[in-house]
Amino acid sequence: MDRLVVVGQGYVGLPLAVRAVEAGMDVVGLDLDPERVKRLAVGDSYVEDISRERLAAALGTGRYLPTSSYTAARDFDVCVISVPTPLHDGTPDLGYVRQAGESVAPYLRPGCTVVLESTTYPGTTEEVLRPLLEQGSGLQSPGDFHLGYSPERIDPGNPRWHLENTPKVVAGIDAAALHRVQEFYGRLVQRTVPVGSPRVAELTKLLENTFRQVNIALINELAVVARELDIDIWETIEAAATKPFGFMPFRPGPGVGGHCLPIDPCYLSWQVKRRLRRQFRFVELANDINHGMPEQVVRRLMHGLNERGRPVSGARVLQIGLAYKKNVGDLRDSPAMEIADRLCELGAEVRVVEPHHTLCPLPRGASLVELTEREVRAADAVVVVTDHDRLDYDLIERAARYVFDARSRCSGPQVERL
Repeated sequence: MDRLVVVGQGYVGLPLAVRAVEAGMDVVGLDLDPERVKRLAVGDSYVEDISRERLAAALGTGRYLPTSSYTAARDFDVCVISVPTPLHDGTPDLGYVRQAGESVAPYLRPGCTVVLESTTYPGTTEEVLRPLLEQGSGLQSPGDFHLGYSPERIDPGNPRWHLENTPKVVAGIDAAALHRVQEFYGRLVQRTVPVGSPRVAELTKLLENTFRQVNIALINELAVVARELDIDIWETIEAAATKPFGFMPFRPGPGVGGHCLPIDPCYLSWQVKRRLRRQFRFVELANDINHGMPEQVVRRLMHGLNERGRPVSGARVLQIGLAYKKNVGDLRDSPAMEIADRLCELGAEVRVVEPHHTLCPLPRGASLVELTEREVRAADAVVVVTDHDRLDYDLIERAARYVFDARSRCSGPQVERL
């Protein structure tokens, strides 16, 4: 199990590849994006959780090869597929998984192990990936090669929980495959959690993110209701969080983003509708609520500006953050992008502070700026959308005329919270 191929070198695949090098394995990091491969080859990490120093150390061992060529996958012991699984018009798109399966199949050999990590609906490993591998290799699983599933649990920017210390759910299509999958991940992480089948593991990932999506939607809707009842939702949450059992605090925000929350629960509702011919109403309602939060932020900001005698058209708005969560530069499905787009459409002069991403695909009419006292004082409104820790919120509190804070990061008489 010393030769590993990791297909996909993004937020999931790159940390896995680097950790495997550190564990003594020879690793091929496969990615079809040539720009990514070029950056990796010179030690330029684009993933916050992998520092340039750590990547350089992996390259320095001579056991990490970033490449776009599947021929480098020859003679592997383990192959992990960690490619995107986007939605298109509400339907799961497994194109990247299929492509990876078809491309790696010719390089399978007896006794090797293939593990899917991409988030997907229950049944994908056995019903979609296995036939592709078998047809392209002439081998069978179980029997000739081992096949399993292990859902990724990467939380970008989390200083406490990372690949090594987050329990890893593992599954195989038979006992022998489970043993191989567990043995592989046991070299990389502190604890593995075996389950009875890939379907259980696939549903585990969807359950984790559906749980978050539903509870975020609950607290987002409650935030809207509490304001209309003239109750401070933030104080309410902190009071409820003192209960040592039966309650887990979730906090409102401008919406959900990243690859997981806007997408993963939809995989589950799609599968329920397809297989069982019924609606998964909790998921669909949660999606509606959370997808409506960016517009809620824009409406509240417009109302705040109007109260101060300033229409949004022509107003100078300083938006704090474009990433979907704090302390990362990931813009995938970010509600902050939607807010900036909408404000520009309404005629606002939008200036964005985003310290974690200097090459943002900014909305037309928006500009990227540094957080300075001059920028804050010149703004008719400062809207805190992504509350990166490295920003100076004392400066915002001191210099801003009006702050709409969707993250409860600021305080003061001029601050209005979501």
